[in-house]
Amino acid sequence: MQPGRISYKACPLCGEEAIVDLFEADCSGHPLYRPGLPSTIAWCRCHRCSHVFADGYFNQAANDLLFSISLPDQVPGYDAENQRSVWAPVVERVTHFAGEPAGRWMDVGFGNGSLIFTAGEWGYDTLGIDLRPASIERMRELGYETRCCDIEDIHEPGTFQVISLADVIEHLPFPATAIAHAANLLRPDGVLFVSTPNFDTAAWKTMDALQNNCYWVELEHFHCFNRARLYSLLREHGFEPLHYAVGSRYRSGMDVVARKRT
Repeated sequence: MQPGRISYKACPLCGEEAIVDLFEADCSGHPLYRPGLPSTIAWCRCHRCSHVFADGYFNQAANDLLFSISLPDQVPGYDAENQRSVWAPVVERVTHFAGEPAGRWMDVGFGNGSLIFTAGEWGYDTLGIDLRPASIERMRELGYETRCCDIEDIHEPGTFQVISLADVIEHLPFPATAIAHAANLLRPDGVLFVSTPNFDTAAWKTMDALQNNCYWVELEHFHCFNRARLYSLLREHGFEPLHYAVGSRYRSGMDVVARKRT
C-alpha cells in the first residue's frame, strides 16, 4: 500500500472480500502529483460484482495536500463562456425530467462552477459543495452559495429538486454512501444527474490497446464504472435510471439521469 492511502478491506460497493488484483499504474506524472501523494495506483476488481477500483483511498493528509492545489480548468470561472455552452444541454436534459426549475439544485464537487452557473440561468436556486477552500471563496466572490463539505455533511432531507454528481462519483471513497444520502436529500420527485467515465466502450478499449489510457493513471480517481454497474448501484440505493447519454466533456464519458423512487 502506497503512503497516503487507506486500504479497502473489501469491495467499496458490495462489501465482497474476494478481490482480484489487476495491475499497478504509475501516476507520478499526473499534473496534481506532489511528494506526499501516492505515486502509483494498484487497480483491483471485485469477484462478486465486478466493480473496478483502486486498492485504497486517500487519508486526510493526502486529501489536504491534494485540495490545496487546483489545475487551471478547476478554478471557478474558467473558460466561462464556452463552458456555458458545454453544460447547457445537460441542464436542459435534466430539466426535461425534473420539471420546471422551481427548486434547489445542489452540485457536488462543483469544480470550476460551470454547471452551477448554467443551472442558475434556468432559474434553479443553486448550492455548490466542494473540498477546495480556494474554490469556495472564489464562488462566494462571484455571488453563489457554496459550502466546503462532503455531501454527507448536508442535512436537509427532502429539499432538493436536483442533485448532480458531475464527474465526481469516481473520486468518492464510498460512492454508495453518497448516492444513498442523495436519495434522502431529494424531494419525492427529485432527479439525480451522474456523469463518469465508462470503461465498457470502444473508446476506452482503444485507449487500452494503444497503451495511452489516461484513466488508469488518474491520481484523483478511486473507481471505474461501466453502465451496468452504475445502473445497478443507482437501483440498489433508491433510484431508477431514466436516460443515458454519451458525455461530451471527457473521453469515454457517460451521463445518466435517474429519478428517486417513491
